[in-house]
Amino acid sequence: MEVLGGELSKSALITGITGQDGSYLSELLLSKGYTVHGIVRRSSSFNTARIDHIYQDPHEAGRRLVLHYADLSDSTGLRRVVEAALPDEIYNLGAQSHVKVSFENPEYTADADAMGTLRLLDCMRDHVHHTGRQVRFYQAGSSEMFGAAKPPQSEATPFYPRSPYAVSKVAAHWYGINYREAYGLFITNGILFNHESPRRGETFVTRKITRAAGRIKVGLQKKLFLGNLEARRDWGFAGDYVEAMWRMLQHHQSGDFVIATGEAFSVREFLEEAFSCLDLHWEKYVEIDPAYFRPTEVDYLLGDSTKARTALNWEPKTSFKQLVRMMVDSDLRLAENERLIHENKFVAADLSRV
Repeated sequence: MEVLGGELSKSALITGITGQDGSYLSELLLSKGYTVHGIVRRSSSFNTARIDHIYQDPHEAGRRLVLHYADLSDSTGLRRVVEAALPDEIYNLGAQSHVKVSFENPEYTADADAMGTLRLLDCMRDHVHHTGRQVRFYQAGSSEMFGAAKPPQSEATPFYPRSPYAVSKVAAHWYGINYREAYGLFITNGILFNHESPRRGETFVTRKITRAAGRIKVGLQKKLFLGNLEARRDWGFAGDYVEAMWRMLQHHQSGDFVIATGEAFSVREFLEEAFSCLDLHWEKYVEIDPAYFRPTEVDYLLGDSTKARTALNWEPKTSFKQLVRMMVDSDLRLAENERLIHENKFVAADLSRV
C-alpha cells in the first residue's frame, strides 16, 4: 500500500483497463482513493478513448493512474508490471471477449483468455511467495460459460460452454479455483451476465442496435443487419457490475459469485425498446443476415445472483429500460455530432470549388 494524504492507499492492477469494464472500474477505484495501474497493449493508434477523461500525464506529481505496456500473451512483461505495481488487488478483465469472433480466431482467444489468465495467476503466485505480500485476485468470468445449461443459472449450475470464448473462460475459471486451493491464494471468480453501457464496443449486439437507431434517426443509416433475434439475455449496467467486482475483493472470503439482474429479455425486445425511444419502428429497418448466427447458439441466459445479494449486499441499480434509454440517448448524441461533421465536410468541399 502507498501513503496518500497520511492514509494508506491501496494499489490495484487492471488488465483490460481500456475496455468498457476497465474504464468503469478505474473510475470507481480512483474515487475510493486507490492508485490504479492498468495494462494496455501497444498499438500504432490510440486505443485509450474510454479512459481519456481520467488519464494522467506521466509527468504529473502524485498521479494515481499509471499505464503499463504489456500483454496477456507475454508472461515476462506481466511479471515486470506486477513487480512495479505492487498491487493489493488484481482485476483480470483482459480478454478477446467477442463470442462470434472466437469461432474465427479460436487459438488466439484461448491464448488470451485461458492461458493469459494462467500466466497472470502464476505471476501473482511467485510475487506472493517471494514478497510475503497479501494480494487478492479477481477473475472475470462470463455467463457464456453456462451456454446451453437450463436457466436460471447460479454458482451451482454445471457449465455447458458453446463457443471457443466460453470454453476459454471455463478454463480460466478452473485455473483460478485450482490456484486458490493449491496455494491458498485469495482468488475470486465473478460470473457476470451480460452487462452493457454507452461504452460497449460497437460490434456487440446491444451497442450495434443503439448505434444504428441513432444513425437511422438522423438520416445517416438505412438498414441494420442482425442475426438471432430470439436469444434471451440477462442484461445489466456495467457501472453497477464493476461495484460487484470490488465488493468481491473486499469480502472476507474468496469464492465464486454470479452477478445478474434476474430478468431476461430477447434481442427482439431490446430492439423494440431501443427504437421506440426514438419513435421508430424497428421492423422497417432490420434485416436478418445468416452470417451473424453462431455455429452453436446460446438461447437463454438468466442469472440467479442470490449469493452475491446476500453475501456482498450487492444489487443492480439500473433497470432494463433505464439501461436501453441511457445507451440510446448517448448514441443519438453521437449520431448528431457525426451528422454535423458530415455536413460540414460537404460545406468545406463546396467552398473549395469557389
